Amino acid sequence: MAITSNKKSTRTQKKVKKQEVFIWHGVNRKGKKIKGELTANNVIELKAQLRKQGITPSRVKKKPKPLFGMGGDKAITPMDIALITRQIATMLGAGVPLVQTIQMIGKGHDNGNMRTLLADIEVKLSSGIPLSDCLRAHPLFFDDLYCDLVASGEQSGSLETIYGRIATYKEKAEALKSKIKKAMTYPIAVLVIAAIVTSILLIFVVPVFQEIFAGFGAELPGFTLFVIGISEFMQAYWYFGLAGLYLALFLFKRAHRNSQTLRDSVDKNILKLPVIGDLLKKAAVARYARTLSTTFAAGVPLVDALESAAGASGNAVFRDAILEVRAEVTSGMQMNLAMRNCNIFPDMVIQMVAIGEESGAVDDMLSKVATVYEQQVDDAVDGLTALLEPMIMAVLGVVIGGLIIAMYLPIFEIGKII
Repeated sequence: MAITSNKKSTRTQKKVKKQEVFIWHGVNRKGKKIKGELTANNVIELKAQLRKQGITPSRVKKKPKPLFGMGGDKAITPMDIALITRQIATMLGAGVPLVQTIQMIGKGHDNGNMRTLLADIEVKLSSGIPLSDCLRAHPLFFDDLYCDLVASGEQSGSLETIYGRIATYKEKAEALKSKIKKAMTYPIAVLVIAAIVTSILLIFVVPVFQEIFAGFGAELPGFTLFVIGISEFMQAYWYFGLAGLYLALFLFKRAHRNSQTLRDSVDKNILKLPVIGDLLKKAAVARYARTLSTTFAAGVPLVDALESAAGASGNAVFRDAILEVRAEVTSGMQMNLAMRNCNIFPDMVIQMVAIGEESGAVDDMLSKVATVYEQQVDDAVDGLTALLEPMIMAVLGVVIGGLIIAMYLPIFEIGKII
């Protein structure tokens, strides 16, 4: 039986409190001195956790943070969570007990932060707390969808099967995210480098030519004068431009984080961009299908599964559409008809869902849809990269080549006079 959407909404509204890492020393039931690391909200909570394990704490202190962030352990990434999820699924499938599984993975991990996280989960598991509740104590790493699926597996007695599905879901989701980042990172990186090179030429190289031209005593070509004018402006006000750019990015990032309206507007407009917009639509459909397939196959009721899919869609337009589908399904409408009314889902996806509803295999059909669209995203990223390479080279050639021509035009003119 799945966690209801009301409970999920209540959890989402709660403010997440950042936990601290503590180093503790104590004595176990056998009188042996032991020590370790655990995460907790405060010292009182930490001592309570240790006493449940039969450990009498003698000394507890916060783990010191490395100076300037140097020498510390790496941050835990979503890919790390996907990796340990697959490891847990494999070991549970091999018959290894859950507590021992968490213990083995934690001790063998090379990231100290991950070891601390898994050690904390192990301690709580050993005290009889369900795994789903142990994971909910770390919302930065395990979201509601992940915890709800684990809770469903615990209640149905099929945790190893559910973990296999969660592992597949996380791997597919991270692979899709990586493809999108690949599509965005390459052109941005090249354009940033081009802007830096152009700025260096305008601020440091063009003035050298300007001094040489000043000794000619001749009228300079208009294009050269235009470039020199840009160079003089850059020399005089480059710091204002840099500060303005930084301030604009900072304010936009802050407004984007605090304003739901702005986030929704950005999501809506970014889908209208040529090439990029189509790529993001396919990625949103793939996430929707993969999430809904995983949750539905895990035994989560369709209404709750649609809410999870809305949260995982990654775009406000698709989120609102999926919530609209959820509302209509709740009122008794078939999902494929509700999806058709939204006018956002491709016909192929709607037809596959309709076939799944008729055959009673919605999760299988959605899994096939996800696979198809994930492949389309992969192909689109490769195509976009191939398309952008010559375009970016052309832009760089025009900008850098234009600067060079502007500087050499006066020399060519003098050569003609001589």
